[in-house]
Parts: sequence; C-alpha cells; structure tokens
Amino acid sequence: MDGGVSESIILRRAAFLCLVLAITAGLVALAVAVLAPGGWTGWEVLILACFLGTIPWSALSAANALVGLAILLGAKDPPAAVLPALRAARPGPPRGRTAIAICVRNEDMAAVLPPLGRLMDGLPADRFALWVLSDTPAGPVAEAEEAAFRAFARDRPCAHYRRRAVNEGFKAGNVMDFLDHHAAGLDYFLCLDADSEMTPQAVLRLVACLEADERLAIVQQLIHGRPATAAFPRLFQFGMRQGMRAWAMGQAWWQGDEGPYWGHNAIIRIAPFRELCRLGPLPDGSRILSHDQVEATRLHAAGWKVRVLPDDTGSAEGNPPTFGDFVTRDLRWAGGNMQYLALLRLPGLTPMARWQLVQAILLFLGAPLWCAILVLAAANALAGGGGGAATPTGALVALLAATWACHYAPKLAGYAEVLLKPALAARHGGRAAFARGAAAEIAFTTLMEPARLMAQTLFLLALPFGLKVGWAPQNRADRGVTWADAARQFWPPTLAGIVLTVAFAVASPLALLLALPVLASLLLAVPFAVVTADPAFSAWLRRAGICALPEEIGTPIR
Repeated sequence: MDGGVSESIILRRAAFLCLVLAITAGLVALAVAVLAPGGWTGWEVLILACFLGTIPWSALSAANALVGLAILLGAKDPPAAVLPALRAARPGPPRGRTAIAICVRNEDMAAVLPPLGRLMDGLPADRFALWVLSDTPAGPVAEAEEAAFRAFARDRPCAHYRRRAVNEGFKAGNVMDFLDHHAAGLDYFLCLDADSEMTPQAVLRLVACLEADERLAIVQQLIHGRPATAAFPRLFQFGMRQGMRAWAMGQAWWQGDEGPYWGHNAIIRIAPFRELCRLGPLPDGSRILSHDQVEATRLHAAGWKVRVLPDDTGSAEGNPPTFGDFVTRDLRWAGGNMQYLALLRLPGLTPMARWQLVQAILLFLGAPLWCAILVLAAANALAGGGGGAATPTGALVALLAATWACHYAPKLAGYAEVLLKPALAARHGGRAAFARGAAAEIAFTTLMEPARLMAQTLFLLALPFGLKVGWAPQNRADRGVTWADAARQFWPPTLAGIVLTVAFAVASPLALLLALPVLASLLLAVPFAVVTADPAFSAWLRRAGICALPEEIGTPIR
C-alpha cells in the first residue's frame, strides 16, 4: 500500500514550519531583550534555557490557530477543505456493517444507556449493531449493569452485551478482545466512551467518509462538551470547544493523512486496525495507557490514512464535574503520554508518526519548565537580577503578553471566528452574550492553569520514583467539593504560592505585581476547587446564561 506523502502536503508542512519558526524567532528575541540588559546572571541563563523548552508548544499552538482561523473564515466549507473524503461521500444507506462499541467500567448505566438508545433508534438496524463492552469486575455492580442493559435491549435485537472476567490491557485490550471474538461480519466500528454522545446523522456522515476512500482507516470527529450544570465543566468546555475547532482545522491542513486518533467518537475500519494495532506491553512490562495515538502511528506506518473531521456537529462527551476530578484525569493522561518516551525509537514509524508522539509528550513536558521559570525568576529577583532598573519593563510586558497569546491562541481564534460570524454568534445567544462567556472563561482559565501546571509538575517529578499510573473509574456525577477535600488535594500548589509570594514581595513590588496572576492561581487553588463545584454558584451561572452552549439555548449548530 502506498504510504507516500503528497507534494501538496510537503509544501503545506514546509509553509507551516516557516510560520512556526517565525513565531519562535519572535519569542526568542523578546526573551533576550528582557534578560540581556545589565548582563546575564546564572539565573537568567537558566530561565532562558527553560523558556526555550516551552517555545515549541507555544509556537505550534499559535501557528495551528492562525492557519485554522484562516480556513474557518476563508473556506466555503471548512471541514471539507481539509477532509477530501467529506466532499466525496455519497448519500444513502451505508454499504458496510458497523458496530457501535462502547467501553464501560463501573459506570452509571442510567446515564450511559439513554444516549445510546437515541442513537440506535435513528440508525438502520440492518447496518448497525450496538455492543456494550464491559470491564466491570464481577459483583453487585456488574449484576446491576447487566440487568440495566437487558431491560434496555428488550426491544432492540441489534444490541449486545459482553463482560470480560479480566481487565487485560485496559481499554485497548477490551476493544481488541471484541474485534477478535465478536466482530465477524462487521466492516467498521465506532468507538465510544461511557460519556460519549453522538447523533445518527453524525454517525452516518462518518461512515460515508470512510466508505468514500478505501484507504481511510480512521476518521476522528471533533468533540464538544455536553451541556453541563456544574460551573467547572460549563466554563471549561466553553473555551475548549472554540479552541479545538481552530486547532484541529489548522492541524488537519498540514498533517493530512497522518492525523491523530483520540480514542473515541471515531469511525474505524476493522481489518487494518485488528491487524496492526495489537499493543503489547512496554519494555518494563507495563501496559500502554494512552493507546490511541500509538494505534494511529501503527496505521500511518503501514500506509493507511488517519484523518480528522474538524467539526463537532452531533459529537459530544462529558467533562469532569470538578477541578479535582479534572486534575486526576489530567494526571492519568500525563502518565500515559510520558510512556511514549519508550516508543520514540521504534523502527518503521513515519517522521510524522514520531512527531505525533513528541507532540503528545510536549503537551505535559512544558509544565515543569513553566514552574521552573517561576522559581528561577523568584531567585533571580531576590539576587537583584530581576525587576530592577536594568529590566526593560516594556519588553517584559510584551513578552508576557506574547507568550500568553501564543499559549491561548486556539481559543482566541475560536472566539474571533464566532464574533466575526453573525449567524454563528446568534446560535450562542448573540455577540454580547458570547463575549461575556469568553471573558468569564478567560478569567476561569487564568485562575486554573498555573495550579494545574503545578499539579502536573509534581506528578511528573514523582513518576521516575515509582509512582504507578492506573486506569481508575472516573467520577462523572455533579457533586460539591468540601474545603477539607480541596485542601487535601491542592495544598502543594497553595504552599508553593505562599513561598513564592513572599519571595517576590521581598525582591520588589514590581516583581510581585508581574507575578501576581500566576501566584493568585496557586494561592486560590483550594477556594477555586470549592467554588467551581458549588451548586449555588453553578445555578447562578446557568440563570445568567454565562457560557451557554448552542445545545442549551436550543439552537444546535447544523
């Protein structure tokens, strides 16, 4: 099978690389302009070294956002502009048979089954079958789970349930076991998570894309958050939705047929996946946790296409209901992505496949570098090297602003698209309502991100010393957070914030002022976790319509 890269994609990648390098050069120039005056201290050399390590992700984010925004504003049909199979897809019923495969483990079936019922009732029963793949350990929970499914399947003969006795290989092992023993007569499978929700129209579009190109192995749809009642997911997914649209559009433009796979809400061709994506243990005997991107690289290497449909219409998921739950999931992903360090030298991977693994590592590797910069800046200020007369305040403010803008460029691009498209803004309640939501989300993220980075840093520092990462069931239910629970989880960033605040205050008022946005996140991590889970605050956000999604307003994007 031809696994070559087309000339047009090579040219796109070259142009994208030039854009990344230009952004990198600008950030480096600003950093040197801030640190060089007055001579270099040892602290400043270390700060620059750490900053250089953060630039690849910042430049990548900004470049993806710029390219994505240009396509979103300039193309008549943006998704079709980066997914040729969408243009070639034919109407009508699918030719092949598809399994809707959903993996569950200790889940609340009262929340899992209704979206599946709505999906299956809208699909032709002769072309689609539902498979609930359970890894729930034997016991009362498993018995209740199966009983709930049997009641659900009473009038749905195309619905099936399978529970494994042993959770071998986590989710990847669950899926492969299904493909080995239950997929006879099936051509494709749509992988869903327990909190996934898709419309029949979205599923039929994915299948049509796969059938329009026989070399497509995976079409990964973009995913937005389901309307949430709790404040934390409501604020978080408002920004994530806008940012992912711009990011995925830009990335799809230059990655082409070697795109990512995110593990769910994607249509997959069974034959190549079953043949090529069987994952064994790592050299240390542990199982791969973040299996999805590894599976994509296997398909790339064999010449199969993995494409993204950068449109979230009809494709949703739930998000963690509290800051604590979010950080717990985040750290599990961090541990899984760090496993990719052991896979980078595997033979047979394409250069883009290796970059996909590096990009996944960079997503979390920047956290300790940002925290190191904060600590080094405090030490430099105490030593008289920062915040003094030699520091060009204007250049420092410009560097902070440029770094912030690059880091959050996908969200900013997504916000710009909505505000520049009256019809899209109307679906969010109008420009004024959308702008209020964007401002609230930016404030929310400003308070959340430094504490999140500190949690990632402490986790990554502990990994080499034997910290184990597992696949624990996620809490998906709305619940308040007590002050005691928040303090137990977030006392480390709070303590770090106190120490660093004292250090910057002793150094100079200017140093403290410039560091205050980051320090506020660390100092307020505990109340942030409590307030964003508080039912009263959550209810107020809903009443005020802040960060309302089109699905909540009643005007879903079509």
